This record gives sequence, structure tokens and C-alpha cells, in this order.
Amino acid sequence: MDHVGRTVPPRSAEHARLADSSPDTPGDWKAIGPYISERAWGTVREDYSADGQAWQYFPYEHARSRAYRWNEDGLAGLCDRAQRLCFALAFWNGRDPLLKERIFGLSGPEGNHGEDAKEYWWYVDATPTSSWLRWRYHYPHAEFPYALLRQENARRNKDEPEFELVDTGAFEGDRFWQITADYAKALPHDVCIRISVRNAGPDPAELHVLPTLWFRNRWSWEAGVARPTIRATAETGNVGAIAEEELLGRWRFTAGADPAGRPPLLLFCENETNAKYLYGVTAEQTPYPKDGINDHVVHGAATVNPARQGTKMACWYRLNVAAGETVELRLRLARDGLGQTADLGADFERIHADRSREADEYYKALTPDSASEDEAAVMRQAFAGMLWSQQFYHYDVARWLAGDIIRPPQARTFGRNADWRHLNNHDIIAMPDKWEYPWYASWDLAFHCVVLAHIDPSAAKHQLLLLAREWYMHPNGQLPAYEWNFGDVNPPVQAWATLAVFRIDGGTDFDFLARAFQKLLINFTWWVNREDACGDNVFEGGFLGLDNIGPFDRSQMLPEGDVLEQSDGTAWMAKFCLNMLEMALLLANHQPSYEDVAVKFFEHFALIAAAMSRLWDDQDGFFYDRLRKRDGSTFTVRARSMVGLLPIFAAVELDAALWERLPMFRQRTRWYIENKPHLAEFLHMPPTNERPRLISLVGKSRMKQILARMLDESEFLSSYGLRSLSRYHREHPLIVNMDGHVARLDYEPGESRTGLFGGNSNWRGPIWFPLNFLAIESLRHLHTNFGEDFTVELPTGSGRQASLEQVAEELERRLLRLFLRNAEGQRPALGLNPRFRRGGAWCDLLLFYEYFHGDTGEGLGASHQTGWTALAGALVANRRLRHDRDSRRGRNISNWSSPASTASQEAEVAGRSCGNS
Repeated sequence: MDHVGRTVPPRSAEHARLADSSPDTPGDWKAIGPYISERAWGTVREDYSADGQAWQYFPYEHARSRAYRWNEDGLAGLCDRAQRLCFALAFWNGRDPLLKERIFGLSGPEGNHGEDAKEYWWYVDATPTSSWLRWRYHYPHAEFPYALLRQENARRNKDEPEFELVDTGAFEGDRFWQITADYAKALPHDVCIRISVRNAGPDPAELHVLPTLWFRNRWSWEAGVARPTIRATAETGNVGAIAEEELLGRWRFTAGADPAGRPPLLLFCENETNAKYLYGVTAEQTPYPKDGINDHVVHGAATVNPARQGTKMACWYRLNVAAGETVELRLRLARDGLGQTADLGADFERIHADRSREADEYYKALTPDSASEDEAAVMRQAFAGMLWSQQFYHYDVARWLAGDIIRPPQARTFGRNADWRHLNNHDIIAMPDKWEYPWYASWDLAFHCVVLAHIDPSAAKHQLLLLAREWYMHPNGQLPAYEWNFGDVNPPVQAWATLAVFRIDGGTDFDFLARAFQKLLINFTWWVNREDACGDNVFEGGFLGLDNIGPFDRSQMLPEGDVLEQSDGTAWMAKFCLNMLEMALLLANHQPSYEDVAVKFFEHFALIAAAMSRLWDDQDGFFYDRLRKRDGSTFTVRARSMVGLLPIFAAVELDAALWERLPMFRQRTRWYIENKPHLAEFLHMPPTNERPRLISLVGKSRMKQILARMLDESEFLSSYGLRSLSRYHREHPLIVNMDGHVARLDYEPGESRTGLFGGNSNWRGPIWFPLNFLAIESLRHLHTNFGEDFTVELPTGSGRQASLEQVAEELERRLLRLFLRNAEGQRPALGLNPRFRRGGAWCDLLLFYEYFHGDTGEGLGASHQTGWTALAGALVANRRLRHDRDSRRGRNISNWSSPASTASQEAEVAGRSCGNS
């Protein structure tokens, strides 16, 4: 229904399916999804070592032979929400030493810039219920260069670029397989699977395709769990199997013949560790272990069960494909008893056509009229990546620390995450990246939810509420940071995300808002008690997500008695305060008791604002961190970085209607302003006889000084957004002497040359989306209060004045330029390799990187970070929301166009020759 109670028809068939879900109930259509990670090896959960070296304890080579304890991985994987029954793809080009069952990449010690996936795959399309999914993979004809990738990356130093698969020559002459997997649901528990295999090369070639079905191994670890079974069964005109498990029931798997009419050979083994191969253990084990299918196909070993049953099976197709030709395979996985589930003909074709069309209708309803064709494609692929990155995440910390079948060393009992024994995760969670970051992080997840809110508001709300549940949130109120160290400190952005999700969804779900608010109160108290060492409202958060942005690692303890007072930590807390104030006011409109707590957050913000002023530097017109020594002396850490821009993000508008309807809040706020003028002066409010329209951490005068640096192209403003560190430090490195230890901060626009935090975590210059997105949102928010009369130079020194709305538009334009085709038909984010610049099979397949080169825009870091980088899609989708809002307000924003924007529009037209293959 709409806001006046009228029944409103769903905008598309997919919207109708989403109506079945809520924040607490996912709905039947989400029962199966792409919930399988691309990497389970090398994760903390699978690490039972004494030294915590997860990559070394469970390397890539073990993954095919070793049953996982906590979750599974695979290519284009599907599973149920508890990851009991799994499906994924495997391939063999006839030359590799092993089946291609999972994505290969390097661990941190193996790469010159840290861990990195060394393959090419894309999440091309997806709907929120997984009624339609598309995935693509490029696999070389030649032997996969595992050894070369390791050797060359080990040889290179940090001044040299990563050595990628495309650099090995593996794709020369277009000798590769272009493999596309399409999944279309006929019903919630009935998936029609189409695998298209195109030989992109100039010669005929053979490819082995092995669609694989298996059960996650629970029976080896958990007492009382019955072993499930997969067994071959006869199908009319096809081959198939029945998979049966005590909770899931019976599922029917049907595999059609190849284009030559040949049915696949069914291969069976057990999803159990090959202990004899890995460890030389001679104890009795199954003769058909997890790697049995691999060893049979690659080496001809007798390692598959001739009785044609097990807990893992594959359909073995051998395809001979002519040059440039495409062949298609069809399979179907459905709960038994649903009717004509074995049909792979006309019904199968109709379902694929319907779901593809419905996906188009769904995204058309989300796309603003002003979006170009290219922008709409960027939005859709960004959202698809976010949907594919929802993964089953299982981690019972108490059980992991104690061990079950695998007994960890005693030292581990007090090691990593030992203070988080209450944490017990068994959920579908939006991950930053399915390969490099196959685990959740609290502040990443907040940005993911803002993206999800556009496509699946119920899922976004569920994620925010889930993180604050008692089996996630620490009893002391801290939110878990990330798998490698749940006790680290991420920026407190959950309150901001809660408000954003609430508004994107229409601003009517006050039950969600109240539930989130109550838990965030506990988290706020933890922050105040634990991260304000001196009780003076200047905060020392530590890591705060900005790994290498300073001259030293802020997560490590400083010399005894020294305290680093953080500009960003304090600004984050000011924003947290204002977000909580805003939520309390919205809730007070429905329940007056919230007025009391609204006043509390108003007062707390005033104290933080007053304290924040101590971090302002009049000389540079910028906020800096400050090191307070144990002898009482202070030292300003003059790093021109994002920490100095963050304070402008802390602002809230006091809605006129709420101000009038909340007399207690109005009265007590006025009393505070009148009786504490030494604090109220930091609130930047108009005289008390007027309604205070805006409460902000930074006033107009300081705002202009900060923006002058932010919009200076020789400092923060890049052609592709805001750099995380000012380019000023390229010529003026910051050198800090801390009790004889010399720390240095240089502007590094590409990969980091320092292993300061994590090795490949680089915020020393590149552009990254979270704070750029917050900057754009904040500037638009400030514009609604400052109006058209408040202008700044854009860019600094140009003499051209722009309102804050126009600044936001220009920043958005520059960010999207990373992904849009330019005049040469190239996308800056995809880099300089000619293969990504000449169109065809590679040009329109987008990768949403972790961060981007501060000068060239080339994508760096994790290649599939479609968690926060999917905010690119939110930028496009937000236009529709703003248009609707401004239409209601009757607002007309003047259009400001930079010279670059005209060129960008011309480039868009010129680049359309780069077609999609």
C-alpha cells in the first residue's frame, strides 16, 4: 500500500516476490541463492595452527583434498540458506595439473602487494531473490600458469605492479573459454541451470565441464548428524541423481545430453578429507575422498565409487567446440515432488526467457530517467555483484577455540578472538568480497546495507539488526570488527546506515528504526566508555578502517602513557551522536518518551564539538590528529588526509515539523543554548528565538577552508574523486620522530610500498568509495541549509564558483567516470592492458575494485570488492529518489557543468561502439 493506504500494484514480478520477505523472514524465493564463497581455504575459521598463519595452514593446494569445517567454496556456487546442499561448476582444459574447481590466488607472503586473486570472473546479473543469476568466467586453453604467477610475483618488489594472469600471455590469440552460467528459478526450490561454453580461439578445442553437487560435511564434526546421500537414478532421455538429507529432504538433479546427444558420465565420491595424501595417515579412510573426482578425471585413478553414490557427485561432459562456436548444457535441480522438474526442453526455455525479461523489468523500475545507457549498466552490474556477495557465514568461536575433531594447540585458547566466545554466526551475510574478504566486517556491512536498501530493503534491515543481536554484539556493547580480529575498532557508521536504509525504503518502518536504535544505544555507550581514554570527548579509536593513512599504525599501542587524539575518531563520534539524535527525534514523533534521549544526544554532541576544536589548526585551516605525550606535551600530526575532511560529515537538519511537535526537546534545547554559551557556540545555530535548522560540527568559515583543500586538484581532488591522502605529500612527505622511531608518510597513488597494515591495504593516496560517498551525501545535506548563496571555488583556484549541490554533482560525475567509457571506449578502472581496451568479450564486464589509483583511476586491491564499491550503483539509483523528493518539495536545482563533464558526455556517445559480447 502507499502512504494513504491504497493498494499499489508491484512494479515488477521480482518486486512481487520480494513482498514475501521481511527483516526477520527471508521468504521462500530466497531459499536458494549464490551463498557459496569463492574461497574457504586460508581463512581464520579453517586455521587450527599455533601461529595463526591461516594462509600457510590451509593453502590452495589442500582445498581440493581437504573437507572444510565451516563453509564451502566453488565457482558460480549455489546452496540453500544453511549451506547443506551445494552446487558449483568445475572445468578442465586437459592440460592443467588439477580440475579448476575454485579461484586461484596468492597469499599475502606470496604477492608483492599482498593477497590477490589471479583469475577473471564476473557477476554479470542478479535479482534479489536469485530468480535470475548470470556469471561469467574466462579460462585459458593453455595450462594455467600457477607456478609462473607465484614465481614472478615473489620476484617483484613493492615498486613494481602486480603480475596478473592477463600478463602471462595465457589469453594470447584469444585462446580461452568464455563460460557463462545462467540460473533461472521456475519455483523457489526449482532451479534451471544453463551453461554456455564459447571457444573464443581460432582453433577447435576440447573442454571438460563438470557441474558438481555435494553436501557440506557436517557428519564428521557434529554428533548425531546423519550422513546424507547422493545416488544415481534413471531419467527419461537424461541422466540424474537423487540427493537426500534429513532436514532438506529429497532433491532431484537432472543433467541433459551435450549438443552431440551424449549424456554425461556421473562420478561419485565422498566430501571427506584425503588424509593419506595430505598427511601420510595410514588409518582406514574412504577410497573415494573429496579429490576422488579430480584424480579420476586428471589421472585416471580408480577414486570414484563404482556403486554410483556418495556425498559428492559430478556430471562429466567432454565438449569439442569449433573456433568461435558456443555450445549449451542444461541441468535442473529441484526439490522432489514439484511436478515436471526433469523437463529441459520448452518449459526450461520459457523459464529462462521469463526470468531474464523480469530482471530487465525490475532494473528498469530502479533506473532513473536521467541515467545514460552506460550508467544504467554500471548500476545493474554493481547491484548484481552485491547480491552475488551474500554468503553463508558459519563461525562458532567457542567451539573453534576449543576444537572438535581437530584439536588446536593450547596457546590458541588465549589467542585470536579469545574474548569473543559468545559469537556464534550461522547466517547469510553481505561480504565485502567472495575471494579476498570472504567474511563480514562491521563497517563494510553498513555500506553494503545502503546499497542493498535500493534492491532489497528487507535484507538490508535484517543485516543491520543481525549485527546487533546478542550472538554478534559483545556483551560490553562492541560490534564485531572482522574475522581476523573481532576486537578491532571500525568506524561507528551503523547509525548512519540505519537512517539511510530507513529513508531509502520510504521512511515509514518505525519498528525497524526503534529496534536498531535500542541496540545502537548499547554500542554508543561502549564507544564512550572505551574509546575516550581521558574522558574529554576526544576519541582514540585505533584502526578505524583507514589502515595506512597515517605515518604509523594506529591499531598498535603507542609508547606507555602516550595518547593519539584522532580527528576522524572524534568526528565519527560526533556523527554517531547526530545520527542517534535524528533517530530519537523521528521516534519521538511517534513515542514521546524518546524526547529525553534526544536531549541527551544533543548535549553530548555539544561536548564533542567543543573538544573537537582543539584538533583544529589555524595555520593550515585543517583538522589533524594530535599526539599527547605522557609528559603533557602535544604534537600535531600534520597528515593531510581524510581524517581532516571527516568533520564536515557531522551535521543534522532539525525538521521544522518535528521541532514544533516536540515541546520538551524544544524547551530543553533552548535552555541549554542559553545557559551554556561556551558550548552552544560550537553548534553553529541561529539565534534562540528562531528554529535551529542545522546542527553541524564545522561552521561556515572553517567549512570553506576545508573545502578549499578538498577541491584543490593538487591536493585531494582527482579526476576520479577524492584521494584519501593529499597529493601535497608527494613533494612534502611527513616525517615523525616518536622517541627515536622515525615514521614517514608519502603520497602513494597506487599500490602501497609499505607493509604497515596488512601489506596491501593502501589508503595513502588512492580513491575509495565509502568516504567519497559520504562526502557527496554530506555536501547535498549541507546545501539544503546553506542554500545557493554559499559557494566555493570548483576546482580551487579556477575562479569558478559552485554551490555545495554542484560540488556534489561534480564529485559524483568524477567517481562514475571510473567505470564509464571515455572517448576511446575505455574504462579507467580496468587499467591499461590492451585486452580491456579493445571491446568484445572484456570491455563491458566490470570489476568493482577495492580502491582506485589516485591519478589514473586504475582499479587496485581486491578485484571484486562489490561491497562498498557497489555504492557506484547507489549513486545512480539515488537520482530517482532525489527526483521524487525534489518533486514533492517543488525544488529546482540549477545544473552546474564543468568542462570535463561535457567531454564525458561526448565520450559516452563515442564509446558506444564498444559492444557487449
